[in-house]
Amino acid sequence: MNEPISAASLYDRVSRVIPKAEWMSFQDDVNAILALKRDRNAVILAHNYQTPEIFHGVADIVGDSLALARKAMEVEADVIVLAGVHFMAETAKLLNPEKTVLIPDMGAGCSLADSITPEDIALLRKAYPGVPVVTYVNTSAAVKAASDICCTSGNARQVVESLGVPRVLMLPDEYLAKNVARETHVELIAWRGHCEVHELFTADDIRELRESHPGVTVLAHPECPPDVVDAADFSGSTAVMSDYVSRERPARVVLLTECSMSDNVAVHHPDVEFIRPCNLCPHMKRITLGNIRTALEENRHEVTVDPAIAVAARCAVERMLNI
Repeated sequence: MNEPISAASLYDRVSRVIPKAEWMSFQDDVNAILALKRDRNAVILAHNYQTPEIFHGVADIVGDSLALARKAMEVEADVIVLAGVHFMAETAKLLNPEKTVLIPDMGAGCSLADSITPEDIALLRKAYPGVPVVTYVNTSAAVKAASDICCTSGNARQVVESLGVPRVLMLPDEYLAKNVARETHVELIAWRGHCEVHELFTADDIRELRESHPGVTVLAHPECPPDVVDAADFSGSTAVMSDYVSRERPARVVLLTECSMSDNVAVHHPDVEFIRPCNLCPHMKRITLGNIRTALEENRHEVTVDPAIAVAARCAVERMLNI
């Protein structure tokens, strides 16, 4: 019979990015979480922006928002703990209505999700009658319910073009919409929402990076401003950026996205030098080993979605997943 996984046996995974002394401070929580998962038949879904002790230490399913949405549908556990932000937990609940979904900190929000409401969409539909609404998954369940279909940064162009129409409302990320607009003949009408992490990167940052680190390959998330995407060598979702590093093996690379992404990708690529002028997401960093443990111990905080909203919101997400 195999010995249960323990914190000590997991350290090799993260030894390149977490000092041993720091890992020792995590061990009690890691061991407790591993035991609680077994006892409660629970799984932890962790976004790419979670810190390595969560992403590589206690998570069962990891990825970008599209991967988590897809894999949430395959989960057989009784309890899902979402190590990410609130809209992701809502999406997991939409796709798993019979399961208990927990988020360790209810304050883990999102500037994009906060930038738009269902009332805003109602006004836009009046202003643009008959134009379909594509909503980024970085939104509340209520906003998803007011939309026709969802998208992620990884499939936005595919979703837009699947509608077969000349004009689309794409909400709420202005920069994502502008970046996608340059890849398609569909006219995209954007909203003025921005990610507080990605909007901080500038083209000047990239020029300075190239001067300080000759030969560096610059990868930018499509939530960055268009001039940043233009100045980068490649742009894509977190999953696409990770795939790029695996495929191309650049000698030196910088990922213009949330800080922990570089640490998590670096674990698998000891031959690649990662430059880290990144920005922290204050919402993602509200999730810790300590509050994941508390969530499992005390069944908090349970995420629920109003049934009247859930049906329409689930349809918008499922339409995306079915493409």
